Amino acid sequence: MADLRTNFLGIKSPNPFWLASAPPTDKKYNVERAFRAGWGGVVWKTLGEDPAVVNVNGPRYGAIHSGDRRLAGLNNIELITDRPLELNLQEITEVKKAWPDRALVVSLMVPCEEPNWNSIIARVEETGADGIELNFGCPHGMSERGMGSSVGQVPEYIEMVARWCKAATRMPVIVKLTPNITDIRYPARAARRGGADAVSLINTINSIVAVDLESFAPVPTIDGKGSHGGYCGPAVKPIALNMVAEIARDRETFGLPISGIGGIENWRDAAEYIALGCGTVQVCTAVMTYGFKIVEEMIDGMKKYMDGHGFSTIEDFRGLAVKNISDWKYLNLNYIAKAKIDQELCIKCGRCHIACEDTSHQAITHMVDGIRRFEVKDEECVGCNLCVNVCPVDGCITMEPMAPGSVDPRTGRVVPAEYANWTTHPNNPSAIAAE
Repeated sequence: MADLRTNFLGIKSPNPFWLASAPPTDKKYNVERAFRAGWGGVVWKTLGEDPAVVNVNGPRYGAIHSGDRRLAGLNNIELITDRPLELNLQEITEVKKAWPDRALVVSLMVPCEEPNWNSIIARVEETGADGIELNFGCPHGMSERGMGSSVGQVPEYIEMVARWCKAATRMPVIVKLTPNITDIRYPARAARRGGADAVSLINTINSIVAVDLESFAPVPTIDGKGSHGGYCGPAVKPIALNMVAEIARDRETFGLPISGIGGIENWRDAAEYIALGCGTVQVCTAVMTYGFKIVEEMIDGMKKYMDGHGFSTIEDFRGLAVKNISDWKYLNLNYIAKAKIDQELCIKCGRCHIACEDTSHQAITHMVDGIRRFEVKDEECVGCNLCVNVCPVDGCITMEPMAPGSVDPRTGRVVPAEYANWTTHPNNPSAIAAE
């Protein structure tokens, strides 16, 4: 049976599934219930200085739902913990003593002054916590006070504060990055220069999820007004995966430990983050939607996946996908594929034809010999696979690669066996200049 135990920066946990800093990790009551459910670790909801921050007393969340009412994205305007610092520290101490085998990292956010960071780190260290996570990602409320993403958007600040914190503690320092930046590699590089032991990402994305067309105010609405918030949930996973991949394959951050965050709902989501190099994953929205027990499926599913592929430990497949991430210019231009429709599975809804006819390459029929029938016209198909993605029947339309030596009916050219890319293509002005 696969062994899910992890050792991230020396922080050991029975599995890679941690709860992210958020409402589910705001107090001892929640964290202990999470541990009993099976979570391997938590990042305690962000602590700040006293007096505690003041949260709104009205709605804090907005949501995007899919057609079946499934929560696709969640927006929040909640700030860091609004409980007294001393109470949080006391509970962290108690929880760590009671659960020594679980990872307990504390998220922190204070004004961008070295004495402020030194002071709170010293108090956190006394709790016996395993590490600290610097919250440089929260995009609302606190950022307006010079904290959170207002720090995370300035690499020089990240480097400076990370260096302060590393000098002030024995604990591992994780920098939580904001996605509200053009190129995630720059803040990650800054974190490494500052001596951070790891990065975690992504924090939430600036967003307004909806406007109430009766009150004409953003959602959530507080007494007739709304504000931008932080967006998370399944909808942000593709953005987060790309940012993780950029850091994992960047020359200046290669090998930097990563804790992956963003839209993780099940074992498969988690496995994708691990395949991109993450040592642990952090979950929030899924727990807020389905409860702590979803970790049971994550543990069971991950073990079955690993057993099925012969992976004994997380390290056996961590980062295996990184080598297969490429710049566009290196993709094989001699790889040619055509769509193929399984007539036995086709329900004749016509969505493939409409999508291809109206928006792509007019490569799918809707009538053959006077009968409603959908077939791919190979002489027109460019292999874009839009039809695969709009088809409601799983496996009905597949992409079939053409064998080297065969003739592409669209171009009339023989499919080459050798690899070729844009860097040497004759239409590339740079390639011509290089010759």
